[in-house]
Amino acid sequence: MTETATRDAYDAVAVLYADTFRDALDDMPLDRALISAFADLVRGRGPVVDIGCGPGRVTAFLHSLGVDAAGIDLSPAMIAQARAEHPHLRFDEGTMTSLALPDGGLAGALAYYSIIHLDPADLPGVFAEFHRVLAPGGHLLVAFQSGDVDEPEAFDHKVIRAHRWPVGRVAAIAERAGLAEVARMLRRRDENERFPAGLLLLRKE
Repeated sequence: MTETATRDAYDAVAVLYADTFRDALDDMPLDRALISAFADLVRGRGPVVDIGCGPGRVTAFLHSLGVDAAGIDLSPAMIAQARAEHPHLRFDEGTMTSLALPDGGLAGALAYYSIIHLDPADLPGVFAEFHRVLAPGGHLLVAFQSGDVDEPEAFDHKVIRAHRWPVGRVAAIAERAGLAEVARMLRRRDENERFPAGLLLLRKE
């Protein structure tokens, strides 16, 4: 899936998306717990970027936990929503395939259900980019649709085609990029989800 198609698809639904998922974390205690653990690891160590931040709800949650958090998203309309709802935080347009960030400048990065629209062949390069922007000892938290799959599997996401991934496959790609696994979680789907969720906490050695 091209970045242009993904950007255009999210631009078209930005307002509805922001309204629909504004309070979604309230009903996701396990996700909140892992995000909170991530916040504990990065707090006070430097800037943290929410990559693929959408309307900024997770960026704002990190900020509420005392993290120096900012957001980046491919969609200008999503960035407009984020800036309107969280004017005290910084949000910029950008792509995870080529982050406009200096080498080794981040204490942490979060990619919360934002790697799912990448073509599988692009994922190793994106994890190499995550590695580049993290400081030594910095942490990365990624979340994605997962489940009983051995290979990345395309599905008809409500916005635009996406892939769900086996947790072990994503961990292996991350390891090859120089990111060591700290923890993983495979969470069963709730009543509003179609698939289980995979979450990986990683560290740049």
